[in-house]
Amino acid sequence: MSGECGQCGEATASGYLCHRHTVTLARRLALLPGLDSDLTAYLVPAAPRFGERVGGGGATSRPPINLDVLDLLQANRAAQVMRSWRVDVQRERWPERSAPPPASLAADCRWIGMELEWIVADYPAAGDLAREVKELEAELRSLGAELPADHVRVCIAVTDDQGTVCGAVLTWRPGQVLRCRTCRTEYRSAQDLALLQHYQPTRVA
Repeated sequence: MSGECGQCGEATASGYLCHRHTVTLARRLALLPGLDSDLTAYLVPAAPRFGERVGGGGATSRPPINLDVLDLLQANRAAQVMRSWRVDVQRERWPERSAPPPASLAADCRWIGMELEWIVADYPAAGDLAREVKELEAELRSLGAELPADHVRVCIAVTDDQGTVCGAVLTWRPGQVLRCRTCRTEYRSAQDLALLQHYQPTRVA
């Protein structure tokens, strides 16, 4: 079934997202949980730089915490948005099943990532999903302006016949191919990225 990408409007051989935006969505799904958890570090505004003027007391003084970040965390917005997408995708794919049990933002993003092949091929709202995930990433980054572009992951490639996992630290920067500098494994497709996210140790999930 030919169609057009719900993100860029380009014609696709089949499905609702082009390859470029499918991979981008997979990367953003892997990135969101880390960005969301890192927001707690930005509850307290950064201290003024040396030489920076700081207003006096009263109405012009800085709040003790970043209220925008606090509001977002209290609303649990990222988790609620991704939970609604997981529920909708499951309802469309398996209408006979009950709603998925409660889960963390990381678990919901990982589940959606693992279903990305079906989403792209058969889910008409794939473009809306990709757009909202993009907006969530932008919102989280805007509230934590000092968050690094790199997102730490551990390479899951098997490097020998004994099943040894590489385990090297990976970093990803938007626009670059995610490649392990130790074993040279590349994670390019949506399935590659979903599997990478799925098999991460808990400490970097």
